Amino acid sequence: MYLSSEWKSDIFATHGGAATNTGSAEGQVALFTKRIAHLTGHLKKNKKDFATQLSLQKLVGKRRALLAYLYKKDIQRYRAIIKALELRDIIK
Repeated sequence: MYLSSEWKSDIFATHGGAATNTGSAEGQVALFTKRIAHLTGHLKKNKKDFATQLSLQKLVGKRRALLAYLYKKDIQRYRAIIKALELRDIIK
């Protein structure tokens, strides 16, 4: 399963600093990005799954809010996570 605890701890260890640092903004953005990629793949196969579509939109909004927070608090951390996850710079 893609949401196993080992999978999550690996993401947080890579982007959050430590496997137990689940509150870091970078780790949460990385987790949301992986979940968004998974849901996007699901929606490509199941075009009429509107519940998943709503969940995807909510996740994108949460990720955008966290990125806006990082942009305001520490621009260097924001640029580092954008580069690491290969995301577009959405904050203008």
